[in-house]
Amino acid sequence: MSSTNNNNANLPFGGKVVVSGGDFRQILPVIPGGGRTEIVNASICSSYIWDYCSVLRLTKNMRLEESSHADNDELALFSQWILNVGDGNIGGPNDGISEIMIPTELLISNFEDPLSSIVDCIYPNLLENHLDSNWLQSRAILCSMLDVVEKVNQYIIMKISGDEKIYLSSDSVDKSYGSGQYATETLTPEFLNSLQCSGLPHHALKLKVGIPIMLLRNLDQCAGLCNGTRLIITKLSNHVIEAEVLVGSYLGKKVLIPRMCMSPSQSPWPFKFDRRQFPIVVSYAMTINKSQGQSLSNVGVYLPKPVFSHGQLYVAISRARSKKGLKILIHNKEGHVLSSTTNIVFKEIFSNLK
Repeated sequence: MSSTNNNNANLPFGGKVVVSGGDFRQILPVIPGGGRTEIVNASICSSYIWDYCSVLRLTKNMRLEESSHADNDELALFSQWILNVGDGNIGGPNDGISEIMIPTELLISNFEDPLSSIVDCIYPNLLENHLDSNWLQSRAILCSMLDVVEKVNQYIIMKISGDEKIYLSSDSVDKSYGSGQYATETLTPEFLNSLQCSGLPHHALKLKVGIPIMLLRNLDQCAGLCNGTRLIITKLSNHVIEAEVLVGSYLGKKVLIPRMCMSPSQSPWPFKFDRRQFPIVVSYAMTINKSQGQSLSNVGVYLPKPVFSHGQLYVAISRARSKKGLKILIHNKEGHVLSSTTNIVFKEIFSNLK
């Protein structure tokens, strides 16, 4: 564009119109070790190109509009409550962090074992339905922390029938990267196997036929196999996994998932770490960050640990297609039920949207 029109030479993208979609109430860019200022400054509305942007506002919550379980008044109130959470307008003055009360009708408050209660609420009659892809595709439990997600997933895997197959990864250090040669000589395979980080599958994947999984890498975008795609396992072989796509225009399509070599996009270690493993994670439960973009009929928000970044609570509650389909369970370290939780909103992110 800039080569054909000199007037566009100094404009972003050479003057070509680019349409982007997003919601600043949702989770902002992840900056490892970054604080509030660094996170806000990494957002597009803090970039120099923001001066060239025109903001167009969408006013309808299409996810909730699809619901047929609520009348218009109830739908409007629920939609406004979600927006108020995202804007930080609940719980009094909010300078980043506030404590907000959750409506009683959304809470799971009568339980002996919180883990069993949230699973039974979102996955009722699990043993009878765990092989039903239509039943699984619209359900998920969302948690703020990865360790809680793993605890929920392992609990459900133990409950369902079927033979378990364990796939072990092959882990190594890239010698060509920085201190790779030194790391290769000093780090044991057992230590490498123990390493875990977000976006990387575990060394030992424990799987069964019928388990829902989520891709952690783009395998074939033309076939709908992208990072975040949910599938259900249909066959477990020694070197490949057969699965059926659960969402999108490729719903029901069977695909083969191979092992592949993966590295953390932002390594927390002073060496480059490679793991050869299937690029998947079990998705009965998932982190709130990973749930962005999902639309679900039955959403359980499980918060034994509160949210820790801007927009996480808003993302969690806005995944549901209806008020009836959202249930929230909050408890403290002793397992006692709570009716309030932390909400984090960096309000300065909205200052350039006017």
